[in-house]
Amino acid sequence: MNIPNWARVLLIMICFGVSVIGFMVKLPSVFRHVDKEMHTLFYFLAAAFLNVLFNNKNLIWHIVIFIVLYLFSMGIEYAQEYSNKFLRRRIHGRYDVEDIQANLKGLVLFSILWIVFVG
Repeated sequence: MNIPNWARVLLIMICFGVSVIGFMVKLPSVFRHVDKEMHTLFYFLAAAFLNVLFNNKNLIWHIVIFIVLYLFSMGIEYAQEYSNKFLRRRIHGRYDVEDIQANLKGLVLFSILWIVFVG
């Protein structure tokens, strides 16, 4: 399947926007007990999505995707904390190191799977 680059960029921008909104809004109470698992799953699927979207079998590009997603995960955590201070009310949780660790876990798990299948 040959997807034009403009369509890939548009798709990534839409997914990025939805992700930012999703991470900035407080989780419904039903999901709060599985927050870390949801972080792990999201970043596993995000890494899979980007690697498949770009038909990536190149280790350098895989590392770039890994780093960009990890930096995004850290940025979202800082944005959550900043938004609570900026808006003077809590629209989301707080900066959580455990969330960043769960994000990293999802990225590492996908990388292991990627290495097995591509390597």
